[in-house]
Amino acid sequence: MAVTPPPPASAVRERGYAATPNSGFWWDLTEELTPELFWPLSIGVFDRMRKTDAQVASVLRAVTTPIVRTQWRVDGTGCSEQVTRFVADNLGLPIMDDTEPDGSKARLRGKSRFSWDEHLRLALLMLPFGHSYFEQVYYPPDGDGLYRLRKLGPRLAPTISQVNVARDGGLVSIEQYGFIGSSRSSVTLPVNRLVAYILEREGGNWLGISILRSAYKNWLLKDRALRTWSLSVDRNGVGVPIYEAADGEDSLAAGLDLAATVRSGDNAGGAVPNGAHLKLQGVEGTLPNIDQYVRYQDEQIARSALGHVLNLGSQGGGQVGSYNLGSVLKDAFHLGLDSIAGLVANTASAHIVEDLVDLNFGPTEPAPQVVYDDIGTRATELDRIREVAGLTSDADLVKFLRTIPNQEAPDA
Repeated sequence: MAVTPPPPASAVRERGYAATPNSGFWWDLTEELTPELFWPLSIGVFDRMRKTDAQVASVLRAVTTPIVRTQWRVDGTGCSEQVTRFVADNLGLPIMDDTEPDGSKARLRGKSRFSWDEHLRLALLMLPFGHSYFEQVYYPPDGDGLYRLRKLGPRLAPTISQVNVARDGGLVSIEQYGFIGSSRSSVTLPVNRLVAYILEREGGNWLGISILRSAYKNWLLKDRALRTWSLSVDRNGVGVPIYEAADGEDSLAAGLDLAATVRSGDNAGGAVPNGAHLKLQGVEGTLPNIDQYVRYQDEQIARSALGHVLNLGSQGGGQVGSYNLGSVLKDAFHLGLDSIAGLVANTASAHIVEDLVDLNFGPTEPAPQVVYDDIGTRATELDRIREVAGLTSDADLVKFLRTIPNQEAPDA
């Protein structure tokens, strides 16, 4: 009788690893090759890029503004109404397809309350820096024994001194620069107190990859070109005064002084000996087209964030590009924005909402999700009717439209 071999043991523990043994402060988690972009030096570089370059700032605003301006909601599908409203109240967000009109409840005061809009703005700092960390802080339990969200304290990138990663690539903790009394020390924040927004995380890289990383080369070349361009205008914009001595003139001291002090103005003038000449000498030969060079770098910076639509109209000769082409490029741009908004929604749902529900209702209670309206959509006539009528959901809009009596069209 054949004996059936036992099934192989199920893999319930990892054997491999996702983080390097030296992961930490002295070993760059991003495996960067450019010395000035080693973390934490990269934080200063990316901060300089977003604050000093108009094209970089424009690209970042083009990416963040639609995400911030879209309507964010709490989706309580499959969850109890109590839990859904508790989460929505803590986050200050409307509930998706809520049938309770806003006018039936008092407006919540904003003082000392968590602000989703402010949190979202700071969470999107993961775009230039690659990561954005927050510490969870709750109020003491109220009369019902519930912990309410007080704040998500931003732990900004320049304050982080070390990121501690486990062998399997999981986040263990972060450390911040700090002081205890008058001595320098560090503050350690464990993972169970953190909300981490990480852009393009791979393995144990809890520093993320900045959206500006691929544009760094173009920004650097553009910055150098602009400096050269400024120097060129300063030295050669109006030419260099050249004094040519007359025959028999032994000393050039007087001519050099005249050339060095020549200026324009109502009373400006000069006098030279017979046969001498004073002229403004320009650059001879063909100069490189720095304007075209800088424009090319700007276009590459926009492309690095799928902002091809920002390049329409950047060509010379007043070209603005095709409207149809702009629509196609805008759709691709909105898809890129949707992936970023999806990352924010998933992270907030997993590490803000679920932690809040676990703390107050237990780990087995179904938790709502943070969702958002489609990015790039425009208000329709139905949206405008709903807004004018003070309705809060599509269900209310349908009821409202059904209550309008039919009216016959007037005779022509």
